[in-house]
Amino acid sequence: MDGVADATRAEIERLNVAAIAPGLAALAITLAEHLDGADAPTSAAVVGRELRATLDKLRAVAPGKAEGDELDDLAARRAARRGA
Repeated sequence: MDGVADATRAEIERLNVAAIAPGLAALAITLAEHLDGADAPTSAAVVGRELRATLDKLRAVAPGKAEGDELDDLAARRAARRGA
């Protein structure tokens, strides 16, 4: 992977949110492309902050995992500790 834009595309694909929030997904990619091309540290910081906020919103609307998510892992560890 080269750059923030490629990593952002990969995360959007992993989260499976492009169909759920296409505008936010497109915005995240555009921001990432701008961040890859940013010359000034100040502009990179501003774009990076906006990208982070946009990705947080995408993560919030991402569909949950059907199995093996963090809650399932926690429940399995708790059951193992209790000997259940």
